[in-house]
Amino acid sequence: MSKNRFHEGPGPSQRQLRVGELIRRRLSEILARGEVHDPDLQRMSITVGEVRVSPDLRVATAYVLPLGGEGQDRVVKLLAGNHAELRRLLAKGLALKFAPELRFRLDETFDRMDETRRLFDQEAVRRELEE
Repeated sequence: MSKNRFHEGPGPSQRQLRVGELIRRRLSEILARGEVHDPDLQRMSITVGEVRVSPDLRVATAYVLPLGGEGQDRVVKLLAGNHAELRRLLAKGLALKFAPELRFRLDETFDRMDETRRLFDQEAVRRELEE
């Protein structure tokens, strides 16, 4: 076992990143296959952009976005309402000691990318970058 059991760096540890990606893939599979018994969730296409895991791997925050971007708040509420079933399905497909508690947040990555593109398209910003 390593000398320092807790990660104290500026970002997530390799283990957190690896487990987060495993959870993201499994959660995407569950939602794509319609394994959840909620008919409202089965009718929606949901993108799981990222999953961030706490250092103790007990809490996983999934950043989700519905396809097309419509009904964003509704998707987060539906997923949160079905978190127990999603956790059970997730635990069944992963070999982790504990099934993490799932939290869902809206993925705002695409909005930030659009805003960045809009800023770079401004004439004043282009002139500054060329100098």
